[in-house]
Amino acid sequence: MKRIAILLHCLLILLATVGCGRSDYHKSEGMIWNTTYHITYQGPESLADSILPILSRVGDALNVFDPTSLVSRVNAGISTPVDSDFINVYQESGRINRMSHGAFDPTVSPLITAWGFGKGHTATPDTARIDSIMKFVGIGRTRLEGKTLIKSDKRTQFNFSAIAKGYACDEVGRMLARNGCRNYLVEIGGEIAASGNNPSGSKWRISIDRPLLQDSILHESQCVVEISDVGVATSGNYRNFHTDAQGRNYGHTISAVTGRPVRTDVLSATIIAQTGMQADALATACMALGSRAARQLCDSLDIPALLVLADSTVWASPKFSKISVN
Repeated sequence: MKRIAILLHCLLILLATVGCGRSDYHKSEGMIWNTTYHITYQGPESLADSILPILSRVGDALNVFDPTSLVSRVNAGISTPVDSDFINVYQESGRINRMSHGAFDPTVSPLITAWGFGKGHTATPDTARIDSIMKFVGIGRTRLEGKTLIKSDKRTQFNFSAIAKGYACDEVGRMLARNGCRNYLVEIGGEIAASGNNPSGSKWRISIDRPLLQDSILHESQCVVEISDVGVATSGNYRNFHTDAQGRNYGHTISAVTGRPVRTDVLSATIIAQTGMQADALATACMALGSRAARQLCDSLDIPALLVLADSTVWASPKFSKISVN
């Protein structure tokens, strides 16, 4: 009887394992940080209740538009205790900053405001003011001491908008993985973290938007790629720009080196990397670098990358071409 009970127990475990592997795909959708999220995963439906707490936790740490968030407290202080979410994003920001020779820098927040983007939306881009702001811009003017963020100038401020959504995708993906979900796709505001396969048993297929220079948000596909176990992000100025007195458009990608909007020949940059956080930051860096330096960066990293240029030409890295299906 004992042997039969052991065999029955093993059979139940086997059936449970097989059942889990064949469990249904579920979807969770909603709004967060003034954008949408769409999450598809294979696993227990109850996990939908675990998604919002992850997003809320990340927002509590990194949402610059929330005056009670951790990043807002960091921006207001000189020495502030920070949590693991802030540390993870801060350290990756520093790494991408060094890798891109300063093209990616989350401390451009005061410049974003000065040029009429981001919090405040008050455009006063006069030369004297920009030059004064540049005196306290630069992630190199900050440091971590244990779990405390130290700023050499209290006026230095962070805006992690160019990396936070990718990080949030990763964090939701990690939660799903902890709960046994091998197959999932997490998309927040266009940034993606994907693992395993789609409901058809194939790699996930996603469409990369073609940049359209107009105020209305229209979606036209540039291409479709097949992905698995990666993060994906696209950055562009074509949907968030202002027009100066001379009728020239300038986008929201601000150079931490010059303090001014980047005059770039790149309309959009799509990066596929190990994590959503890395892809998010690198896509912004490529916008700031311009096509020549962006291609050099992508080649040095040997990653899938797609650049759509102002003259309508398209550059795709060798690895990107391999995963494109049209």
